[in-house]
Amino acid sequence: MPEGLSSSDVAGEISRHKTHSAKHAQDDEGSESDGESRSHDRTLSVIEAVMLAIVALLAAYTGYASAKWNTESSVRLAQASAARTEANRAELDAQNLRNFDSTTFNTWFTAYVAGDTNSEAVAVRRFRPAFKVAFDAWLATDPFTNAKAPPGPTYMPQYKQPELATAATLDKNATEDYTLGVQAGSNADNYIRDTIYLATILFLIGISGHFRFFRIRVSLVVLSGLMMLVAIFEIVTSPPIP
Repeated sequence: MPEGLSSSDVAGEISRHKTHSAKHAQDDEGSESDGESRSHDRTLSVIEAVMLAIVALLAAYTGYASAKWNTESSVRLAQASAARTEANRAELDAQNLRNFDSTTFNTWFTAYVAGDTNSEAVAVRRFRPAFKVAFDAWLATDPFTNAKAPPGPTYMPQYKQPELATAATLDKNATEDYTLGVQAGSNADNYIRDTIYLATILFLIGISGHFRFFRIRVSLVVLSGLMMLVAIFEIVTSPPIP
């Protein structure tokens, strides 16, 4: 689907406009009484040509801006998807490590209840260094006699899981990238809407040269001018090209 007016479309319309303007001028050369009418017709033809030139420039800009914002949207959405995947992976790693810590602690606790000091020592050697810190802090609370002691090492403030912090950061980045991607897609749609305005202006100016009635031509040019003002306002107030 084209995202803007092609240069060949605009150039063709300008060429047809010049042809019709020249034809009207030749038809009117034989009558001196129509001198003022010819002057108005030439002035209007110049205005139409200027408007076509402006439309060509604006159409090139909106087409380029729409393409750039579409690219920005695709990149942002891809980044959001990748970050979400990494966040899920980090969260899964954290859960697996927590399960491993719980398993090794249960092994130690079973040996402790059985009074098997050798098995206790083996279980402690299987602790991860980060979990060992929390385990030592938990033992320091005298959990077997202190009713207010935490239920286990994983409930201690010393028990850290940086994977969860990483997952939270990645998930936040994914949300931000997704929001920016959606906004970029909306910006691209807005520039396409502006291109539709410009295409309508091109059509109106193009058909105005086919009318011999001066008032009809003026009406079409005025309508085209109003639409051009709307298009220019929309372009100026739209976000710049990323």
